[in-house]
Amino acid sequence: MSSSLVAYDDSDSETETEKAEVPNTSRRQTSCPSSSVNRVQYSAPGSLGTKSTYEMQPTENTDSSGTSTVCEDPPEHYAQNNNTDLISPHCRRAYSGHTSLCMSYKNYEQTSSSSTNSGNGISQKRIHKDSTTAIKGIRPYIPKRLRQENSSMPEKKESDQRDSSDCDVKLGISGEQTSRKISELIKPYLGSKYKLTEVPKSLIFYMSKHSGPVNEIQWCPVREQSHMLLSASMDKTVKVWDAVDTGWCLKTYSCHSCAVRAARWSSCGRRILSGGFDSMLHLTDVETGKQIFSSKNEFRISALKFHPTESNIFICGGFSPEVKAWDIRTSKVLRVYKAAVQQTLDILFLPEGREFLTSTDAVSRDSADRTIIAWDFQSSAKISNQIFHERYTCPSLTLHPKESMFVAQTNGNYMALFSAQRPYRINKKKRYEGHKVEGFAVGCEFSPDGTLLVTGSSDGKVFFYNYHTARIIRTLSAHKEACVSAIFHPVLPSLLATCDWAGEIKIWQ
Repeated sequence: MSSSLVAYDDSDSETETEKAEVPNTSRRQTSCPSSSVNRVQYSAPGSLGTKSTYEMQPTENTDSSGTSTVCEDPPEHYAQNNNTDLISPHCRRAYSGHTSLCMSYKNYEQTSSSSTNSGNGISQKRIHKDSTTAIKGIRPYIPKRLRQENSSMPEKKESDQRDSSDCDVKLGISGEQTSRKISELIKPYLGSKYKLTEVPKSLIFYMSKHSGPVNEIQWCPVREQSHMLLSASMDKTVKVWDAVDTGWCLKTYSCHSCAVRAARWSSCGRRILSGGFDSMLHLTDVETGKQIFSSKNEFRISALKFHPTESNIFICGGFSPEVKAWDIRTSKVLRVYKAAVQQTLDILFLPEGREFLTSTDAVSRDSADRTIIAWDFQSSAKISNQIFHERYTCPSLTLHPKESMFVAQTNGNYMALFSAQRPYRINKKKRYEGHKVEGFAVGCEFSPDGTLLVTGSSDGKVFFYNYHTARIIRTLSAHKEACVSAIFHPVLPSLLATCDWAGEIKIWQ
């Protein structure tokens, strides 16, 4: 069943063909032919007794040597490609007036074959399959399996390079110049204490570069660089904004392959820690985009917090009963805090960092013990799990800046006030209610002076509560979708940033 494609030259006589049938392959000839076209006869691979004649047209090529070399060794391996013709390393060269000839061979599959020399001709021993030479312009058939393998190879190489490369960074408008500047609006407040917080009324900037819901926003903790706002979104990106002077997006970091659930500034303001639903942890340099720390976790990440006094240690939690403490310097897990829960919703360090709280989704039919758990940071022991007994989960926790108190946002459409000291008693006389949570991870936060408590709402509004009286001071209709976060600026009084489930970020004053 073997077959081959044979090209015949009818213009030549039989005598001329017979003279060219027997090439000598055991030696190399040195000659200066006068004709402009040379003919070479080979036995077609996979067929016995059938010869192919190839005409080789000379191409002009200047060479310093005046000798001509004819390499008549037949190619042991042919190459064939679906798109382009590959030039065989076995090229026949003939120099006539400084000219060179080269023949390209094509083959569907590379097969190992051994060439045997006979007295009258050359024959190739077939080992696996028949290999045929293809005429130019005719594409050989390639099985579907091989086509799929070839098409998947570039995708695998791109994915491998993406995993090994640094974080992709896109600069916004003049992002390189404005990321490290000191805002002229912030300079007058750097040497003075924070003034009394007032409720913001007017919209300054409307920023909508995210294509997915914004999960979290945070001002830069360094006072001189606090014009920068960090945002983490479900569109797999982390962005840094100039939210004080221009409202422009300075930089975009694309390190994750899935939604980014949490992102935090480091205490120095030069690094960003991010975690998401791809179970990856990335510590990225703000200026260069290089990944200083990167690790694969066993679960999807939903909460991240740096230690308040040890800047190289952070805690992460997510869709797992475990909460882990990591050390950036060694890229290893320091401690594991185990609890019989399904998911960790938020993490809050208490003053001095010796203890921390975790809010979980452990709610039973009769009670909600383990909804908020207090942990000893050094020993990994549970201090208390009998803190909040009502049947509501707490999607967010926040600490009062001056008093030893913390607030828990609950899915019961109210915020509960607790003592930050053992035994973490709830204040039953104060309850901040009026907003709606309805299953969203709505955040809450105190103003820097501790007089106001601000929270988002599932109806898109922002509620301002008086901390001491628990009364609503003002309601701001900020967004059309659910407002999931609202935070005050750490230096500028009455400057507020809000974000919603539609991917919008707004700055109010």
